[in-house]
Amino acid sequence: MSENSSRARWLALAVVCAGMLMVILDGSITTVALPAIQADLHIGAAGLAWVVDAYVVAFGGLLLLAGRLGDLLGRRRVYLAGIAAFTVASVLCGLAVNSGTLIAARFLQGAGGAMASAVGLGMVVALFPDPVERAKAFGAVGFTGAAGASLGQVLGGVLTQGLGWHWIFFINLPIGAAALLAGRRLLADDRGPGLKAGADAPGAVLVTAGLMLGVYTIVEGGPAGWTSARTLATGAAALVLLAAFLLRQARTATPLLPLRILARRTTALANLIQLLMLAALFGFQILLALYLQQVQHYSALATGLSMLPAALTIAAVSLLLAARTIARLGERRTLLLGLALLTVGIALLTRLPAGHLNYAADVLPTMLSAAGFGLAATALTALGMADARPEDAGLLSGLLNTTQQVGAALGVAVLTAIAAGRGTGGFHLAFGTGAVLLAAAFLLALALPRPGRPAAPAATAAAEPPVLVHN
Repeated sequence: MSENSSRARWLALAVVCAGMLMVILDGSITTVALPAIQADLHIGAAGLAWVVDAYVVAFGGLLLLAGRLGDLLGRRRVYLAGIAAFTVASVLCGLAVNSGTLIAARFLQGAGGAMASAVGLGMVVALFPDPVERAKAFGAVGFTGAAGASLGQVLGGVLTQGLGWHWIFFINLPIGAAALLAGRRLLADDRGPGLKAGADAPGAVLVTAGLMLGVYTIVEGGPAGWTSARTLATGAAALVLLAAFLLRQARTATPLLPLRILARRTTALANLIQLLMLAALFGFQILLALYLQQVQHYSALATGLSMLPAALTIAAVSLLLAARTIARLGERRTLLLGLALLTVGIALLTRLPAGHLNYAADVLPTMLSAAGFGLAATALTALGMADARPEDAGLLSGLLNTTQQVGAALGVAVLTAIAAGRGTGGFHLAFGTGAVLLAAAFLLALALPRPGRPAAPAATAAAEPPVLVHN
């Protein structure tokens, strides 16, 4: 392969990562600015929650559809459309003068973010067919996520305090414009076979409505009550819609989600492991911040700085060590190592004191164990995309992103509910629950196919004992 061709591929990866960075930055920046938004627009608690939830519902609900549209219409086209929609919506958010306009613009932001994120991993797979280079590329994607999360916390505070909350959205304009211009030049045009090859409009309506309603049920389950009539009704409706979607996919000639994808053992396990891992880790992030502020009375700045070592560790491991570890140990062993580190790290938080906190002894070891996420996330992405064919790489990318969003929303909702109103003991119970979720993910990872052994379909893998020995 020529040097120019290799350079072009890495430049294209930089464009993909730039779009991902913008989407990730928005999440952490917005969280920091919520108090200022509430005060300026005179939004009540319920309206303020929807400033976040409108984005989450649109993002989580549209990922699977956006990924499939990328396969059918071309991933470059869907990616650029998503970046454009996200950028325009960001400007509308910054110009909002009332809660209704802001919430509507946030929904549009979520839709644009879903389009860009859903096809991102599929584009990486197409750009880097070589497994070694692909692992390095996935490491760069992991670094982008960690860097965006840590930078967002700092940048959100600086912009909100120095220029006003509107600028947390306006900052996306130059990033989005640059990503669009560079993307048009550097991303290869990969026109797909067209909507006739698998548009399935009824299926698209069913899965999008089911996922949106499911995410809505999760994010509203805590405030409304998990056993309330509304929560039970919306949850049941979401399950009915998703069941109807799967039934249609089994019968239609051009399915939106070919069920052969879910029958792949590696694909099914990778998505389930990711759901459990993200449920534990997103919940941990929120809970630790609450513990530091509510129990230890840390300021918002001190809390952000206390958690910064985790983001820096993840970024360094993702960029510098993950690809080398995968090349030496393989994806399965690397994933197991990462999950083991994370399980131990979260379990250590069950010792957090109600009295004086010794940060170096009580919190820092968990922050450093976040290196496990840099390893596990990179390996899990590689495993989740391992069976990707050119015609369904976008769909697999969307599926991975969907389980990530559902897991994150579920983890935050459930673990915060466990901790609520129980003092330090509640935090201990919630962190212990997170460790159990990670331990379950570790056990599932043991069942992943070993190198050199063909992956069994998911339907038959359930009858096989877990693989306890690797290599």
